[in-house]
Amino acid sequence: MSTKPPVKERTEEMASAMNSDEQSAIRMVANDLHRLNQSVMKAVEAGVSVELIRSARHHGGNGNWGDMLTPIIVKQGR
Repeated sequence: MSTKPPVKERTEEMASAMNSDEQSAIRMVANDLHRLNQSVMKAVEAGVSVELIRSARHHGGNGNWGDMLTPIIVKQGR
């Protein structure tokens, strides 16, 4: 069984190999993801279930890609 270093250490290692534009873009994704997670928690606490699914994949034309997400919202009958 292989053990990976903790997420923070892996992230810092990856970031050190990126230029400043790449680091800035990743920080923006991380910040937005944090806000998205907070919004999902608020929605759950308000009484709905939230599932995020990949709706598309964006290709940058140079081998890079990113998943686009869409929410599926379910409200339980009470």
